[in-house]
Amino acid sequence: MAPGLVLQALQRGDEAPPRVGFTASRRVGGAVERNRAKRRLRAAAAEVIAGHARRGHDYVLIARRATLTRSYQTLVKDLMGALKRLDLYNGAGTGRTESRARAK
Repeated sequence: MAPGLVLQALQRGDEAPPRVGFTASRRVGGAVERNRAKRRLRAAAAEVIAGHARRGHDYVLIARRATLTRSYQTLVKDLMGALKRLDLYNGAGTGRTESRARAK
């Protein structure tokens, strides 16, 4: 969990590209605020997930109240940090790290 978002991941057991879902509860705010939070999460995910998230996983990004007020760059860092904490971040941008590809 990061101040700007919550990231959940589920391994699917295949090597397909990552799939991403977005949600925001009423705790984030009214419909306008929830939609704004999801748009911000979609933009951050478009920048980070395709190039740095491990393949074969489904990801759910859950908005928090802070999603609305954090700067965009901080939100991107929150997402990258969450991926790293779950050991699903791939800095090379290929979807798999070399050491993991050799280990399997």
